[in-house]
Amino acid sequence: MNELVKSLPSPTLPGLHLQCVDACKGWLFKWTNYLKGYQRRWFVLSNGLLSYYRTQAEMAHTCRGTIPLATAHIEVGDTCHLVLTSGGRSYHLKATSDGECQRWVSALQQAKANATLLMHHSDDSGDEAPVQQEDRTLTQGVLKTLANKLDDLSTCNELIGKHGAALQRSLSELEELRGSSDSTDKVKAVNERATLFRITSNAMINACRDFLDVAESQSRRWQKTLQYEREQRHHLEETIEQLAKQHNNLERAWRENPASYTGVERSQEGDASDENDEAEFFDAMEESPAFITVTTTGNIKHKRSGSNQSMMSGVVPNDWTHNENDTSGTNHMQLRRTRRSRIPDKPNYSLNLWSIMKNCIGKDLSKIPMPVNFNEPLSMLQRLTEDLEYSELLDRAARCDSSLEQMCLVAAFSVSSYSTTVHRTAKPFNPLLGETYELDRMEEYGYRSICEQVSHHPPAAAHHVTSQRGWTLWQHITIDSKFRGKYISVMPLGNIHLQFHSSGNRYVWSKVTSTVHNIIVGKLWIDQSGDIDIVNNTTKDTCHLKFSPYSYFSREVPRKVTGVVVDREGTAHYILSGTWDEKMESAKIVDSSQGCGNSEGKQKTVYQTLQPKLLWKKYPLPVNAENMHYFSSLALTLNEQEEGIAPTDSRLRPDQRMMEAGLWDEANVHKQRLEERQRLERKKREVQANQALEEGQDIEGYQPMWFEKRTDDTTGESIYIYRGGYWEAKARQDWSQCPEIF
Repeated sequence: MNELVKSLPSPTLPGLHLQCVDACKGWLFKWTNYLKGYQRRWFVLSNGLLSYYRTQAEMAHTCRGTIPLATAHIEVGDTCHLVLTSGGRSYHLKATSDGECQRWVSALQQAKANATLLMHHSDDSGDEAPVQQEDRTLTQGVLKTLANKLDDLSTCNELIGKHGAALQRSLSELEELRGSSDSTDKVKAVNERATLFRITSNAMINACRDFLDVAESQSRRWQKTLQYEREQRHHLEETIEQLAKQHNNLERAWRENPASYTGVERSQEGDASDENDEAEFFDAMEESPAFITVTTTGNIKHKRSGSNQSMMSGVVPNDWTHNENDTSGTNHMQLRRTRRSRIPDKPNYSLNLWSIMKNCIGKDLSKIPMPVNFNEPLSMLQRLTEDLEYSELLDRAARCDSSLEQMCLVAAFSVSSYSTTVHRTAKPFNPLLGETYELDRMEEYGYRSICEQVSHHPPAAAHHVTSQRGWTLWQHITIDSKFRGKYISVMPLGNIHLQFHSSGNRYVWSKVTSTVHNIIVGKLWIDQSGDIDIVNNTTKDTCHLKFSPYSYFSREVPRKVTGVVVDREGTAHYILSGTWDEKMESAKIVDSSQGCGNSEGKQKTVYQTLQPKLLWKKYPLPVNAENMHYFSSLALTLNEQEEGIAPTDSRLRPDQRMMEAGLWDEANVHKQRLEERQRLERKKREVQANQALEEGQDIEGYQPMWFEKRTDDTTGESIYIYRGGYWEAKARQDWSQCPEIF
């Protein structure tokens, strides 16, 4: 008995600190996702870190994840569940029994306490001010005291359980031996155990009182410190927001009137050329499988033109974007229409996505009936038109004498079309069959665009753009989309065609796959991945672009894009690098050599390049964009009312307009009506086709209004080409041939 009493903390001297071995391992079930549920994993607790593996054998080579317990929050749930929260991420774990769960919880809490103490002891705060040092020392002392009190409580709790169980057994034995000769000894044993239980309970009460005294004495100081930190953070956020708004206004002012900055930019450029200045080294592009780039530092000189500095935002420096043939003049600029710069804020409506999507796994996204809550107030035709956000790149490419430099700009244009999607995880409206969308920016940017939905299943759209600045673009895109449970993949099928009027150079390329992740759980985010091969069918120059998929374990820059421009002989001339959400640069190759082999035995080509030049940089988002669907400046104007447009234009679609105005319930009613009307029209066409087939007549399917199907002479593909007549009909305001679809 005396030995047992000595193991207890002193009721009056609260100094006990229990040392526990910080190591534990075993099987737990870890929640993965709604498709796979809980999966069995091997967990190892060591040195304040909880690591997990698929099997015990993986411990030698592959760790699937590590949770630092020093900053983790441990929460015990019901039925053998526990939740660890660390770094904004929650780990839901499940044990096989209550006893096993309690064993893990005790080990995790002990490891967390030890790791917290170790972290505070190892902090190097020698550079702090004396007052901060004093506060840190005081805080560390308080935390250490609290940790010791917690250890005392844990020890007392264990002993209370142990002595309580022993007392219960003695009472049971005493009950059985009532009236026997051994009862005196049993009563004595019961008294001893009752005394131990009383002493342990008193120690527990004293330890709790000490813990509460220390915690309460520090609570007021901590609350005051926390309030001060909150006020400082709020002040800092306001300052940063002000700076961001000022920066945004400056960039918008520069973009709207770059002529006022011409003198500054040209004075920075001086007599810059591509053949003089000292270049520097920059990192090799590890994601590109075929080559490595190194900037020369030898005798080849190249004067830095300051183009990067002059690019506050937008596409290129002023001397690259200025259109010498543009005779509009300043007075004409002032007469241009002022486009809108905001739309109503997005309402905060909540809806359970899983209740809609759980029965749609593996289906085509265009066939899933969705409320407008998951849409943005633009149609797919308008999203296609957004590809023209950086049409200045094509204006500049049209003035290029070198087809290889022109290829670099076309490649930058193909990448720039994805920059508007980085925050845009909402789904555009599926256009109705025969729906159109026009965008006339002849005054501002010298082009006008027309789109039409030419097929409903599969959904396909045709697009044609004509520019007075020397180029024509057309595309026929079919959207193939699949819901995979955890993510949605959108795969645009078809090619984009671009022809420059003066040189006759014709380029063809396709789009990459867009993937929206965390459909069921977590924050939605979008990624672009795949390869783009741009071919100049006139000169046979090519450009291969690689969109690297995002990886949590990669050290590379997220959303990275790399590429190389090659002539018809297979000789590389330019290296392209950047990100699809920010900017693209090109570096001219001056020499190449074979490098050492990689792990697969393949040799990489090492390219020596001049200093990289900025091709394109993303425009800043408008003020309050986060409440306006993250629309760009162009996207905000796409649904703006226009006079004289066709009655089939997306701007006139009632459900889309209701959604933009924030009337989502009314928008859902109109959306259901339009979709039902479209289904009835399709059934009507099917009945007419069957009747014609029975009567032996020729069957003519749906014919678009402004586009017709032809075989492309260059690629041999069957695509829809603009047949003409739209802009002439608009001039006459003759829309008598247009179907009534709204």
